[in-house]
Amino acid sequence: MFSAAILKNSSILLLILFTSFSYAQKDKEKTKKEALKTEAKNFVRKGNKLYNQGNYKAAENAYKEAIALNPDYDKANYNFGNTQFLQNKIKEAKEQYDLVTKTTKDPFIKADTKHNLGNIAMKDKKYAEAVEAYKESLRNNPNDDETRYNLALAQKLLKEQQKKNDKNKDKNKDDKDKKDKDKKDKDKKNDKKDQKDKDKKDDKNKDKDKKDDKKDGDKDKKKDDKKDDGKGKNDKDKKEKQQPKPQQSKLSPEQVKQLLEAMNKEENKTQKKMNTKKARGRKVKQDKDW
Repeated sequence: MFSAAILKNSSILLLILFTSFSYAQKDKEKTKKEALKTEAKNFVRKGNKLYNQGNYKAAENAYKEAIALNPDYDKANYNFGNTQFLQNKIKEAKEQYDLVTKTTKDPFIKADTKHNLGNIAMKDKKYAEAVEAYKESLRNNPNDDETRYNLALAQKLLKEQQKKNDKNKDKNKDDKDKKDKDKKDKDKKNDKKDQKDKDKKDDKNKDKDKKDDKKDGDKDKKKDDKKDDGKGKNDKDKKEKQQPKPQQSKLSPEQVKQLLEAMNKEENKTQKKMNTKKARGRKVKQDKDW
């Protein structure tokens, strides 16, 4: 029984010692964490001083040291994004600001971060995106007049951009319509030309067909004429064959002699008359005065 009491007391003592050690460990960790935070704040203060001097590269390095000591340090992350933005590292700055807006619980830091995201969008002429960023900034800090001014400017530029886009869209549509019309006119002109060429070709083929027909007709006519000539000749020969031949003279030699003497006497009379007419002379053709 005495041994059991000793054992019980030992367990209690061990428990006390363990609890004390745990608290001491937690205090040590807390102290270390607080020390890291304090050191991180010192780096932020250093970075702010360099930032105000315009030494953004050195300030960036100081903020990096602060973030390495305390990754959840909102101010260090926000200020780090600012140094990147001022060094024209726009892509890196945007990524840093996006990270801050997701992790911070401080409405003022979130408002400032959204304001700067709006500035980046304005720089890229993404006015619709800038308008939304400035609106979100004002939801977290409604009293920021600078953000309100930037919002009004972004809305004005967005309206002008939309108007310009609509104008360009209409112009592109007009250009497309004109292009389509020119294409249709060109196609129509080509169709007319093709039709004209086709008609010309058809007319040429028709003329050729007519010439060929005429040629064939002339050939046929020649054949017919030749056939007709042959037929006419045959008909003539046939007709001549059909006509009776004159009978041979059956006059006696005495009758022939008398006939010749009569013809000679008549020829002498005719010759005598012609000689008489020649003796009278030929008339002279008078010149006319008209």
